[in-house]
Amino acid sequence: ITCPGVLLKDKQDLYLSVFVLGQYKKTQCVPAVFPVFFQEKLVFEKAFANIVDPGDLVKLLEFDTAVLELIQLVPPVGKVLATYEENTRDFLFPDPKLTHGHRGLEREILMKRSPFFTGIAPKLRFSTISLISDSLLSSGRSHIQ
Repeated sequence: ITCPGVLLKDKQDLYLSVFVLGQYKKTQCVPAVFPVFFQEKLVFEKAFANIVDPGDLVKLLEFDTAVLELIQLVPPVGKVLATYEENTRDFLFPDPKLTHGHRGLEREILMKRSPFFTGIAPKLRFSTISLISDSLLSSGRSHIQ
């Protein structure tokens, strides 16, 4: 996460929380100094029962929301500094105009600042890799995972 020229007045550590496919995960905490580096892989896995058509999966993902939050560990519960929300379909399967990185498509997004955050909006650079596979249920009906 980059945010040129911004110094945080609170010095408590930061982490990134990610909510995708109904699952919440967070990164390890890092010092509150920009640029912030989270060198982690967050893996989300979900089985969709009774889905046999990829078009139906796309519709489900369009109604789901991916939420990313930059959070600082300011007592008592932490302070959300910036957020990003997008439907899960577009989050997992971005436009093809992006550049290829070492492990997939590298993306850059601007997060929305919270009222607690002064300065320019933080820019998050990351990549996503999605794998969709068919699997058989014990009843003999297939579904997409």
